[in-house]
Amino acid sequence: MKKKIISFLTTGVFIGVFFMSITFHSCEDYLDIDEYIYDRTTIDSVFNSRIKLMEYINGIVAYLPNDGSPHRGSTTPAGQASDEWFASWYPDGAQAGMTLLMNDVTPESWEFAGLWGDMYKGIRKCNIVLSRIGEVADLTDMERRDYTGRTHFLRAYFYFTLLRHYGPINILPNKAFDTDSSVESVMQERDTWDDCADYICSDLEQAANYLPLSRELAFEFAPTKGSALALLARTRLHQASPWYNGNTRYSDWTRTDGRHFISQEYDPERWGKAAAAFKEVIDLNVYQLNTIPREPTTLPLPPTVSDAPFPNGAGDIDPYLSYKNMFDGTTFSSQNLELIYYVRVPNTESVAIPTPTNLGGYGGFNVPLQIAEQYRWADGRQYAEGTPEERSSEAIGYPINFSGNYVIGANVAKLDVNREPRFYATLGYNHCIWPGTSYTENASLINYEVTYYKDGSGSAGAIPTDYNHTGYTCRKFIHQEDHLRVGNLIKTKVMPVIRYAEVLLGYVEAMNEMEGTYTDPKNPDSPSDDVTVSRDVAEMVRCFNQVRYRAGLPGITATDAADRNRMRELIMQERLVEFAFESHRYHDLRRWGVAQEYIAARPMGYNVEARNGERDRYYTRVVLDRERIHRRDFTQKCYFYPIPRNVLDRNYKLVQSPGWR
Repeated sequence: MKKKIISFLTTGVFIGVFFMSITFHSCEDYLDIDEYIYDRTTIDSVFNSRIKLMEYINGIVAYLPNDGSPHRGSTTPAGQASDEWFASWYPDGAQAGMTLLMNDVTPESWEFAGLWGDMYKGIRKCNIVLSRIGEVADLTDMERRDYTGRTHFLRAYFYFTLLRHYGPINILPNKAFDTDSSVESVMQERDTWDDCADYICSDLEQAANYLPLSRELAFEFAPTKGSALALLARTRLHQASPWYNGNTRYSDWTRTDGRHFISQEYDPERWGKAAAAFKEVIDLNVYQLNTIPREPTTLPLPPTVSDAPFPNGAGDIDPYLSYKNMFDGTTFSSQNLELIYYVRVPNTESVAIPTPTNLGGYGGFNVPLQIAEQYRWADGRQYAEGTPEERSSEAIGYPINFSGNYVIGANVAKLDVNREPRFYATLGYNHCIWPGTSYTENASLINYEVTYYKDGSGSAGAIPTDYNHTGYTCRKFIHQEDHLRVGNLIKTKVMPVIRYAEVLLGYVEAMNEMEGTYTDPKNPDSPSDDVTVSRDVAEMVRCFNQVRYRAGLPGITATDAADRNRMRELIMQERLVEFAFESHRYHDLRRWGVAQEYIAARPMGYNVEARNGERDRYYTRVVLDRERIHRRDFTQKCYFYPIPRNVLDRNYKLVQSPGWR
């Protein structure tokens, strides 16, 4: 009986519950026998039917982190724990991500306390499926391959989520422990970061071998071969990045066998592995950047931008709609070849938080000036390179039809005019016009001009502190027909977890850091399947410029790509703008090892204490320090989230993340 119990309860969650005592007792001391028999019968029934197996695997999916809600309601700190934005109200259980910025996290914190346990619950169930799927007699060979591939992908995703947030974790044995095992052999310490990454990549390689290239519409959210390979490439990029590749700040953090949890010697070959992994996704020839054809009303391109057809220029596309339509629900996800792995946005939070109170939202999504000023001028110059006239607070005085139904209003300051298309697709600003075409019951709310003066139309509602603190907010996930005042009529949206732009920019980043040539031997019996990469300047230009041209910007040159340091700067800025508010920034800053420099800096904004009629005073740049939410206390310990105290209490071999003891 003991062996049967262990055979289906094989996770750190079980270990923590089952081995709370130093000595072993009979199974009756730990489990109710009737409950055990019921659970065992339930598990057995899963592998008697393909339908029940499918239901069981769908149940595993429920343990995945809520990537569709990276902001309010997030199950990880990524959405709010960077320098991208902050909420106007704190503390609030729905704004848990900000606790890391405020230095309010402890190993006893309730925020994200369930993440560790949920991931290991998912891993346990994956292990059960992979060990018993052969028992399901009515599966076709194709179904068996698909379900096996899905399960490998899920297990890898659970482990990758743990690795990104907690650092090195413990990889559980795929085979169950015997009950006569000693406590010492059952309790596990963390594996090294590299061992974890290699295990995840091995799982993803197996997933890629089983999964199909595409899915029918009914299964569009299930992973594909491309999903597995793209997640593998992301893992390799992290493994090559400075924080995990020769980081001597963790020289005294070691396992009991003396091995360092974080590698102490820099290995340049890791960049080659990452580049080869990204190239393998590209070579599938399945994905491409989302583009929308140019219309007569589309604003002409600046002379600095190539007017050749995409992907060699932006002459035949509408850069604003090509980018915006991916996020606001206009482009059907199943028809968007840029999406590699994506999830449905489960609620209205991505719309409600930035939407002004008069339009039924909260108005509490604040984008610092440091972020807004990373968006270039339309001709490709940096914002800081603008002339005094271009950076003036003076109103332009006339409306501009920027693209389709997007209008830049006459009262908009010149400093917010003539910016790159992603600026308008992503940000809301003072005097920005919110179309609100569904607000037909109140015509005054259609084409609503939002201002962030103290007495402006975007001022606070019922909660006094719930107003915009910086002068910029997010419009990326908002469709012109979204309606919050009557029944929350919101367009169905998806959140891209991995999209092709990430593959292109990741490939460029990995190539930029490479030294020499790297060959990934895919098949020892077939050298023609090998993937070979190098620091190919022409290839870097080609891939980087696809993202640039889709954004309606000038491309980089071979001279730019030949300069390694120059490219690092370009990649960092491009990732910030391209993936704004998609949960990339938090992890990028950490893997680059610059999180303290950027996240700990005080946010800047315009002077929203100014009133209507005080235009020049409003457009004064200020460092925000009026309230606690403006302050940052991000230290080195915040690079890894603390393991919950109750988990450490159940497994004495686990050590806490550095700085959290």
